[in-house]
Amino acid sequence: MKIIGLLLVPLTSMVVLWGVITAVTAGEGLELREYKTVWTNLRLPAYKLISEIQRERLISAQLLRNVADESAVAAQRTKTDAARDSFAQLSSKSKDRSEEIRTQVDAVYTQLDRLDSVRGEIDAGLSDRLHSVEAYNSVIDTLYSLHRKVALIDDIPIYEQSRVVIDMGYARELLSREQALGLGTVSAAERRLFTQLAGNRRFLIDQGLAELDPALRDPQVALISSPAYQRMRMMEDQIIAGGTPMGWLSTTEGLAKAFNEAQMRASTLLNERAEPVADEVLSRAFLLAGTALALVIVSIAFSLRMGTRLSKELGALRLAALEVSQERLPHVVAKLRKGEKVEMPELSVASTTVEIDDVGKAFSTVQQTAVEAAVGQAQLSEGVGHVFRNLARRSQTLLHRQRIQLADMQHRATDPEQLDDLFKLDHLTTRMRRHAEGLIILSGATPGRGWSRPVPLLDVARGAAAEVEDYQRVVVEPMSGQRLAGAVVGDVIHLIAELIENATVYSPAHTPVIVRGEGAARGFAFEVEDRGFGMEPEELAEYNERLASPPEFDLADSDRLGLFVVSRLAARHDIRVTLRGSPYGGTTAIVLIPEEHVAEPEPDAPAKAVQKEPAARPMRVVRSD
Repeated sequence: MKIIGLLLVPLTSMVVLWGVITAVTAGEGLELREYKTVWTNLRLPAYKLISEIQRERLISAQLLRNVADESAVAAQRTKTDAARDSFAQLSSKSKDRSEEIRTQVDAVYTQLDRLDSVRGEIDAGLSDRLHSVEAYNSVIDTLYSLHRKVALIDDIPIYEQSRVVIDMGYARELLSREQALGLGTVSAAERRLFTQLAGNRRFLIDQGLAELDPALRDPQVALISSPAYQRMRMMEDQIIAGGTPMGWLSTTEGLAKAFNEAQMRASTLLNERAEPVADEVLSRAFLLAGTALALVIVSIAFSLRMGTRLSKELGALRLAALEVSQERLPHVVAKLRKGEKVEMPELSVASTTVEIDDVGKAFSTVQQTAVEAAVGQAQLSEGVGHVFRNLARRSQTLLHRQRIQLADMQHRATDPEQLDDLFKLDHLTTRMRRHAEGLIILSGATPGRGWSRPVPLLDVARGAAAEVEDYQRVVVEPMSGQRLAGAVVGDVIHLIAELIENATVYSPAHTPVIVRGEGAARGFAFEVEDRGFGMEPEELAEYNERLASPPEFDLADSDRLGLFVVSRLAARHDIRVTLRGSPYGGTTAIVLIPEEHVAEPEPDAPAKAVQKEPAARPMRVVRSD
């Protein structure tokens, strides 16, 4: 999952980047296509409305000069209202394209609403020609501001030409304003405004002609070079000089119409240019998006394939490592402990990745090293066991001879003091024999002493008490007459002796150690109870765990030899040994001997099994020889 996560981060970034590039590129093409929609819904209706307002402004100026009748004015106003309604209807479809366009269209609506008040002032005679012309100028200026706002386009050549065409159209607007002001006698204020208009118009035309491309410039140059335009310029100079030229209206009317036609042709041509550019941009966007999408798909497929293969190889390596650690090595160690020969197959992980292959080889080397170490450890343990066994066997032989000699000396001794010393030596020899047997048990072998017939369990307890140093403190309570199978007598005596000695060592010298026994549903139970200081619950749990599952003998853990011997002997005969707290504050060891090792009492001696011997009296009832 981590590998897939690492792969998903760049792949997701790539997909997002592809989406952004596609959206931006396609957006440019769609925006170019919107140019035609904007032309249809905003710019073309605005041009038509401008033309009607220009005519209304001119005829209103004529009305104020008393050269036009009211019927003509009313007819023109009707045309203007129709153009205004058409503009309002079409502009509502595209005005929400952006916040700037919406604001500008609302400004146009506000100015158009003023037309009725301007007309009322003219009809009431409250407005002169200059004031009326400027009122109409404000409305038209707002429409030209709308042109400039909606002419924005991402294609720079089209935008530059569109801006120049709008300026040339505004030059035509300035000519229309001159036309309204130049009718008849011109006042000083009107002359100043006329002069400004003429200068601005000439500037816009001269500047625009230099920036237009040939297809758009040639019609404009033809108009500028015409005799009518030259004649109009001379008339402008006369008006600026204070004169009143003849034929001003007819001359400017023809030029205004020509300029308007040239303006519409130029705007239509630019609109036609935007559509193929938009198609080209869209085609490029689709091609780029398709190529990028193909690359993204290939990258995703390649990354997922590589990630999946790498994940499978790592999974196989993981399973192989787990198999080595959880199955192979424990199985090999178990076989080595049993003394069996082992063959360790080489760890093989199929991989095309050099690093994973190297890790697999490293695991194989580690496995081989671990096996070699386990073999060496097993050989070392076996060697130590041989040493323990040989030393113990030699000690057993010497101790056996020593006990025979001591027994002979005891039979010949008559002095009580000498007899007591010989008895002490015999007891010491018995303890030394138990320690020698402990070495044999540590080596994994079986001690040599055993019995051919069952032995009463009371005698087993007494024999165990006789093999500890402080046997005087051991109190063996009366028990039932049940007997213990001879094959396990030696090991049980040794086991209980270790528990009794442990109880005497870890309890005060003035306290007794009680040994009791009674029959159980599944055998016979011995209890060895001391009245010492006891153990903590955690320590009891640890010891019980070691007694239930005997660990491998550790040479460094020599302080717990007795515990190890007890656990080994118990496991050998399926005997259960449990430690628990004593009511007296010490520790009680419970030894449960399985019923298959317990025999019924002898029918001819039931009372003998329950006779109680003094605890301080040494008992040597059980002999290995």
